[in-house]
This record gives sequence, structure tokens and C-alpha cells, in this order.
Amino acid sequence: MTKKKDIDVLRVSYLRGPNIWTYRPVVEAWLDIGELENFPSNRLPGLYERLTTLLPGLIVHRCGVGEHGGFLERLRDGTYAGHILEHVVLELQNLAGMKTGFGKTREIQPDSGLYKMAFRTRQEEVGRAALAAGRDLLMAVIEDQPYDLDATVAMLTDMVESLCLGPSTGNIVDAAGVRKIPFIRLTDGNLVQLGHGAAQRRIWTAETEHTSAIAEGIASDKDLTKTLVSSCGVPVPEGELVTSAAQAWEAAQDIGLPVVLKPYDGNHGRGVSLNLTNEADVAAAYALAAEEGDSSSVIVERFIVGDEHRLLVVGRRVVAAAAGESLWVTGDGKSTVLELCNTQINTDPRRGETEEFPLGLVKPHESGEIVLELKRQGMTHASVPADGQKVLIQLNGNVAIDVTDKVHPQVAAMAALAARVVGLDIAGIDLVTSDITRPLTETGGAIIEVNASPGLLAHLKPAEGEPRNVGEAIVEHLFGEATGRMPIVGITGTHGTTLIARLVAWLLQISGKKTGLTCADGLFVNGRLLPRDGFSDWETGERLLLNKSVEAGVFENSARMILAEGLAYDKCAVGVVTDVGGLEAVSEFHIDSEERLYNVLRTQIDVVLPSGAAVLNAADPKVVDMADLCDGEVIFYGVDEHLAAIAAHRQDDQRVVFQRSHCIVMAQGQTEVGTLPLSPLVPPEAVLAAIAAGWALGLTPELIGAGLRTWEASPKKTHH
Repeated sequence: MTKKKDIDVLRVSYLRGPNIWTYRPVVEAWLDIGELENFPSNRLPGLYERLTTLLPGLIVHRCGVGEHGGFLERLRDGTYAGHILEHVVLELQNLAGMKTGFGKTREIQPDSGLYKMAFRTRQEEVGRAALAAGRDLLMAVIEDQPYDLDATVAMLTDMVESLCLGPSTGNIVDAAGVRKIPFIRLTDGNLVQLGHGAAQRRIWTAETEHTSAIAEGIASDKDLTKTLVSSCGVPVPEGELVTSAAQAWEAAQDIGLPVVLKPYDGNHGRGVSLNLTNEADVAAAYALAAEEGDSSSVIVERFIVGDEHRLLVVGRRVVAAAAGESLWVTGDGKSTVLELCNTQINTDPRRGETEEFPLGLVKPHESGEIVLELKRQGMTHASVPADGQKVLIQLNGNVAIDVTDKVHPQVAAMAALAARVVGLDIAGIDLVTSDITRPLTETGGAIIEVNASPGLLAHLKPAEGEPRNVGEAIVEHLFGEATGRMPIVGITGTHGTTLIARLVAWLLQISGKKTGLTCADGLFVNGRLLPRDGFSDWETGERLLLNKSVEAGVFENSARMILAEGLAYDKCAVGVVTDVGGLEAVSEFHIDSEERLYNVLRTQIDVVLPSGAAVLNAADPKVVDMADLCDGEVIFYGVDEHLAAIAAHRQDDQRVVFQRSHCIVMAQGQTEVGTLPLSPLVPPEAVLAAIAAGWALGLTPELIGAGLRTWEASPKKTHH
């Protein structure tokens, strides 16, 4: 037992897939609350006041009461430390910018002080850190000691920003989630797989697997981009490639002042100087552009009057557009330009250092473009403008004002054409025009850049106007009407599950699908044994989901795996449960009754898709009870056609598979749709389950029969 009034964290696990708690990844902690078992919250003086003062956001936690303020009601009435810790950890994650709401705490044994607590997290390391910090915070509150909440939130926020998906990638993943398309994060960065197996697509922020390296190379070559785009009749500013300041001034005179200078191979607007009208400014702009780019080559082009706009093209259409405006400060006769920027521009809550902010901080002492702009006005960042004097800080410094609904159809068509000519499936098209509601031919506007991997934040969180769900458009572009899913069969229980898994995989294989199988015998793709290389069961399962050649997957899942790691997949087409047995294998998890084991194995049925089916053993009453949990169809199987569940199911005109004499019968209600011979070499229950799973997947009785015959003839197919 721990010391009086303490919380000891005994074990922490990360359940990465559907588990006994929920469908999503959670951190599970085993807690010993020691003497606090005798001190619910209403017996700890001042706890309620201290905790709600420190974490006022707890008021929105609904808890078991199911309404706003529900948790605080429980806190007032009396609840235990494990449950309080659950809500503290959730609130810390919310304060750090990682919104989560699910948590559950259950006592392992009555009056033992031992609890299992689970809480949702979007990133394992953040979840573990929040748990440790939450425990320290709660103990400080219980003992009426000071606690530095700001430091904890800052630490967790830094972790969220560095470890979690960025907002642009997150928006695409969330949009996929709305479509029920699963995702797997492939790296610590923003490389993500949407979908499973052969049905998958990959994204890297605003790049997709359809984004060609050639197109990206063209987009980074500004001169080549202009040549290609203008060849299709899209207006671009007249320009010239130069390699020295002298050539730049010569080109500027040829093109006609004012001009723009930009790096030949730059991106994100860095090193771009606008509205240059004299030789000194052109020379300074050349130095800046050459420094920002990867070469000394710089583009000089005609300056186009108007505001800069960014149009986001996805596929063949413009899905969002943002306009820019110039940044100015007004002097007060006392403050420097830097101070004016900090008080008049950087105080805008939309500005910040991270991706969370649609606008960046303005730094006139660091930005080369602003330094040059100020110099042209005879100033530096340390200059003190006169009272009322307006100072231009940046032309088009705020390209974050939504104008999507204002874009003229001809302008949108030009932008989409420019993306297509370069070859990008997703592109940020920069254009300048004085009026986005009129064609470029009328305003004298032009497309000035085509960008690969465009930033999405200006559209997701515009400084002004309506946010645009560009992730939805990207997911639609990648998948059309497809779901990103392949047929997945999950099998759990203790009776012949390995044999069932191998049989189902064989049936899928001879139906023409390249099939992955993970079971006690190993990891197979189309019957070929692959090395496991020390991977856990969960990691082995994920390898099948990552494999672009796999068109269907079969997974044998033990109760132990569900408890220790969760399922490898989020949903399945078919879930098979053979029995509720094998308590001894999971005793270390405090699963000590059939009822608790039932709650573990039901996970396999909880994840069956509405379009899928549960295949259940009609001879096991606890397995029969799982039928009510299934969102899809239920197919019962059993060696005895007179089993109550099979008879009732037939009365309801549902599908069943059973043994009669030396045959296997597939029946829909009272209609027998197929009869197959029973092999004396294979346990009948396993064959019945495999046939039912194959039937649930849409395989015909004829194909299933052929599969059983060839399985018997050459079982080595799945051994090697």
C-alpha cells in the first residue's frame, strides 16, 4: 500500500486501436490511490474550491451525469481520486490545445483502492506527460500546496505543437474521419496514410501521392512556370532572368518601372520585393532575392497594380481564395517603427509564431523585404515617425482575407488551368488583380506564381471571412465515392481461431484478392510467409494495413492483444467470435470472470461496419448475446441445426450455416442455398465459421466449395 493520501501509478499502457474502453486510442493507467480510498472528494476540505479555481474549464465536463457541470456535481457529492485524476488529465490536454473528452475510471476490486483509468489522447507522449502532470497537480491540490499550472500547460503545448499533426494535415485527416475513412500516421511529421491496403492514399500536408516530383520541380522554377503557363493563354507579368544587380537594373528599364524582384527558385513569398522604382532599390532587392534563393538567379518582372490573392486549386477546381492587403503603421512622434509594429500590428490575436495563427508576426528588424521597404521611405526599424505619419510596412502583407465567393469564374478557370499546365493536383496560385470579381483581361491582372505544397491555414482560419473546409475537397479529390477500406475479417476466441483465419484467407485468395493474414502461424501475404522481425501482434497487423498490394486482410485477435494493445484496425467487414473462454490467459489484466472476458471479446463485434456482419457461434450462449451489439448483419453457425439461436434466426429469414449429417448447409431463412461436403480431416466448427465468414464477404457457395476442396488438396499453400 502506498503512503497515506497518495496516488501511485502502477502501470501505463497505450492502447493504439479499438479496445475495451472505446473505439479510439487511449492511455490506460492502473492506479493505487492508497488511503485516498477512504477520502472521497467531499471528505477532503477545500478540494472542490481549490481544484475549480485552478481548472475552471472543468465546468464543461459532463461526466456520468451527462450534462454541463456533471463532473462538478460528482465532485461536490463525493467521488474518488482516480476519477478526479481522469478529468484533470483531460483538462490539461484541452488547455494544451489537444481537444479530448473521453475518459473512464473503474475500480478493479471493491474497496481495494486499485483502479483502471483510461483517457483519450491524440498522441501517446503527450498523453503520458499529461498523466504524470495531472497526478502531481491533483496531489498538490489535495495537500493544499502551490502548483505552477502555467509551466505545465506551456510544456504540454510545446509537445502538442511539435508531436501532433499540424492544423493543415489535421484538417484533411478530420475530413477523412467524417467520411469514415481510417488513417495511419506514417512518421512523426505530417506524412499520413488515409485508408488501408490497396485502397489507401497518402498525403503530406497539401501534397498527395498524385503530386508528381516533376510538377514540383517545374513549380520551383519560376521562369519555366511562367513560360508554360503563358503558352496556354494565361496572363503572366513580363519578366527576365538575371544573375547580377547590373543586369537586374538593365532588365527593369527594358520591362518598364516599377518592377518586382524575386528568387528564381524561392517559395512562400520569401525574398520578394515589390514596386521598385530606382536603381538603388533594385540593387538592394537583387541582393535580398539572391540570398533567399538557392542560386544567384533572380527574376525581374513587371509590377502589377492591385492586391495579391492566393487561390487554392484542388483537382480541377478552385476551392478557396484569400486576398491580401497592405500593412501600415501610424506614427505618434515617440515610438520607433519596431514599437509601432508591436503595438499596432502584432497585438492582433490572429498573429503568432506557430501554424495555429493565420497571420505571422511582423519583424521589421529581421525581414529583408520590410527592411528594404523602410529604406525606400528613408527609415529603419529604429526610426521614429512623426505624429500622424503613415508608414508602409509591407505590400500585400495579409493574404488571409477570404474572398472565395467573389472569384470571377474566368479567374477561377485561369487558376485551375495554370495548376494543370504545371501538373500539380493541388496548387496555390498567386495572382494580382485590382478586382477579383472581374476577369484578368479587364483588370490587367496576372498570375505571378504557381506553388506546390501550398499552405492551407489562410483558408482554414482566415483573418476575415468564412473558413473553408479545404480538407473535405482534398479527400473528395483523393477518394471520390470510395471508402478507402478493404475487406477485413477479425477472428477472436479460443476454439480453432487460427484454422478459421487460414481458411478464410484461402477463400479470399482464390476469389482473386491478394490477401494478408496474421495469425498464430505467422504473417502471410497471398500464402507467402513474411518475417515478423520481433513485431508485436498489433504492429504485425498494422503491417498488413500499410501494404499497398494487399486487397483483403484476415486477423486472428487474442483477448490478450485486445487488452494490451487494442485491435490493429478501426472497423471490419466481418467479426467472428467462437467462444467466451480462456480466462487463465488474461488473469494478469484482472479479467477474472466470464462477464469481464465477454466485455473484452465484444470489442470484435463492436467494430463491425453497418454494411458488414458478425459471425457467431450459436452453441455458446454468451456469444449469442453479442448479436444485439452488432451494427450489421448477424450470421449464426453451429454443428446442430436445432440450436435455439439458429432456429430463431431462420424464422426471422436470416442467414445461418450448420451441419447436417456429413454435409454443411448454408441457409437463408427456410431456403437452403448451398450444400457442401464435410471433410473428416478438419474440425467441423472451424469450417462452419470460415464458410459463414466467406458468405458474409459475398463469396458464392460454389466458390466456397471450390476453396474447401483445394484447401484439402494442398494445405501447404498457407504454410509457406
